[in-house]
Amino acid sequence: MAYKRPGGGLTTAQQAVKFLGVSVLAGTLLAGITLPAVGALGLAAKGTVEGFDELPASIQQPPLSQRSVILDKDGGLIAAVYDRDRTVVPIDKVAPAMQQAIVAIEDERYYKHGAVDLKGILRALNANRQAGSVKEGASTLTQQYVKNIAMEEAGEDPAKLAEATKQTLGRKIKELKLAIQVEQELTKKQILEGYLNIAFFGNQAYGIEAAARRYYSKPASKLTITESAMLAGIVQSPSEFNPLADDEQALARRNRVLDRMAKNHYITAAQATTAKKKGLGLKFSAPRNGCITAVKGAGFFCDYVRETFLQNPMYGKTPEARQKRWAQGGLTIRTTLDPNAQDAINRSIKEHVYQSDKVATAVTMVEPGTGKIIGMGQSRPYGLSKKNHETTINYSVDYKMGGSNYGFQTGSTFKPITAAASIEEGMPLNKVYPSPNKMTWKDGISTCGKDWNNESNETTQNETVTEVGPYSLEEATKKSINTYFAGMISEYGICPVAEMAERMGVRRGDGKKLSQVPTMTLGVNDISPLTMANAYATFANRGVYCTPVAIDSITDANGKKLGVPKTQCRRAMEEKTADTINTLLKGVTTDGTGALAGLTDGRDNAGKTGTTDERKNAWFVGYTPNLSAAVWVGSPGTKKIPMVNISIGGRYYPKVFGGGVPGPIWRDAMAGALEGKPSPDFTLVPLPKPKVDKDKDKDRPGNGNPGGLTIGGIGGTDGSTSVGTLDGGTTDGGLTGGTLDGGTLDGGTLDGGTTTDGGNGKGGTTGFP
Repeated sequence: MAYKRPGGGLTTAQQAVKFLGVSVLAGTLLAGITLPAVGALGLAAKGTVEGFDELPASIQQPPLSQRSVILDKDGGLIAAVYDRDRTVVPIDKVAPAMQQAIVAIEDERYYKHGAVDLKGILRALNANRQAGSVKEGASTLTQQYVKNIAMEEAGEDPAKLAEATKQTLGRKIKELKLAIQVEQELTKKQILEGYLNIAFFGNQAYGIEAAARRYYSKPASKLTITESAMLAGIVQSPSEFNPLADDEQALARRNRVLDRMAKNHYITAAQATTAKKKGLGLKFSAPRNGCITAVKGAGFFCDYVRETFLQNPMYGKTPEARQKRWAQGGLTIRTTLDPNAQDAINRSIKEHVYQSDKVATAVTMVEPGTGKIIGMGQSRPYGLSKKNHETTINYSVDYKMGGSNYGFQTGSTFKPITAAASIEEGMPLNKVYPSPNKMTWKDGISTCGKDWNNESNETTQNETVTEVGPYSLEEATKKSINTYFAGMISEYGICPVAEMAERMGVRRGDGKKLSQVPTMTLGVNDISPLTMANAYATFANRGVYCTPVAIDSITDANGKKLGVPKTQCRRAMEEKTADTINTLLKGVTTDGTGALAGLTDGRDNAGKTGTTDERKNAWFVGYTPNLSAAVWVGSPGTKKIPMVNISIGGRYYPKVFGGGVPGPIWRDAMAGALEGKPSPDFTLVPLPKPKVDKDKDKDRPGNGNPGGLTIGGIGGTDGSTSVGTLDGGTTDGGLTGGTLDGGTLDGGTLDGGTTTDGGNGKGGTTGFP
């Protein structure tokens, strides 16, 4: 609201007379300051009128900072956030007793004078002279309103706040003139409404509505006479009359307000006497500010919403402008969070991982086709107590959004992206690779730039010594055979895989593109759970990727709709490619490494396990046609704990696999989130059954030999074999290999990149089931 002096009103001479007279008196009232009436402004006597005219004659009231509320998709409160806890209300939503109480104690002649009360000044002078110190002020309610506006505009800036409150005659005279303008622009009722909404009532309560709810847990419209008197008494000195710190002092102050109300005939003497016999009757509601107070374990999601706002240019051109708008508040933010899904996440986490465990878990859910984040939780709660294993780091998201360590290595959960890229490049679905137990990467694997060469003679190997090829695409996916996918990326190249990942929104947790090394297929890049959940949602959405979103709508304090980030969708792969991946990954949850994660209610579901070197990270990422979720388990800090011989959630694990710990977390969370929801089916693709003869192939160098080999010449060896059996070893789901039929075997020299925590292969290979 801008206040500008209209035509008419006081003449220049009248202003000057009032200026001179009031300046003398005002200067006398300033505690500890004795200033001449005019000299304090540096104005000569003959220039006084001109000097007064040159003072600012308008005031710009900034929008009052208020509390914002963050709501779930159904309108339930997640958290209230604010720099200043304030809810602006119209005067007719404030109890008449409260209006009367504040006038009685702060400016009893409010309705009888203009911006300046000369009688009030004389009364204060006399009272202060008798007391020998400053006991009463003479500022009118309008002057106090002007001062509060200046303080509101200063915000938390120490220099501006000092300027707005400094005890100088210059500031007082400026305040007087601005008060005159306000009185000419607004009615008394409007000024009182503004004052009640801007005043500070202590204990983080700004404005009468917040104060009523803070001290009495009720709206301002329901305040009684005694409650109104107590609140009105606080305003003069919120620290001195704080009822929580000194109830006797607050009671005495309240009774003084009641006496003033009786004196000014707002209540009778009998009412005042009765009221003074009552106690304070507080029903205090502690301040609940920020994401730390979020319900349903949604503190991390709340923080993600805040970061989304602060990083989006539609809410301000600069970070400073966006922070100022956020601090201004008054926003109602309706989010995408599904309370049922969030509850399911919390239950599953609590069942499987304790917040005091050495390792942690994070779970994120995304709706395919919309990008809506419907749930986000982790085993270590949102908070500041290290003793209670709390944290404000969000393990589910990228670093810039409040995430941890730029993400986590994903292990074999990356393999489906390699498969999708290779299928798009023309790989037949009956593709067979030799897949020895251990192999050395070959030189000359193509990237989007310079070819990769194995200068360090790096190797990769499968989980167990019994996992020896040849393998088909279907079986290798079920069993998560590392050397099969190593052969795939060696033949079809790193660049198509990197480009597919980019189309699916997959980047490292630090926001950079993936490192283009062959071992990217085994999950060596650090990626966030939200990114992986959303990438798999692309498979569920039959090849169409949609950017993740957390906000459905934002409404400001005036009911105006603000813009919100909309999901942007694009086709990342052909429909048939996505359908093929869905078919392959359905096999993983049916009788593959993810069998323990499979849903048991008849819903179509698919997913992939992942375990990294030394079992420092374990994953399960899976989906139904209408919901995708990623579960990560591991060490969130820089010190990575190998998950062997470890207790998690009260259960002992000799070795942790992606299907053994993250899988059941995923299963239970998804089952709860999908309860009562539609159960659509995947569009499946028939997978040809290649014939693979293990017996005939067993004499090939490296088959059954942990020492492995370097396979030469992609496409250099083709052969037909007869039927044989494969013992696939014990995998994550406790499964053994089955019978494979013979078929076509493609040879090839395999290539790679950098293995993690092992380098030469001795320490294990990222990409285990």
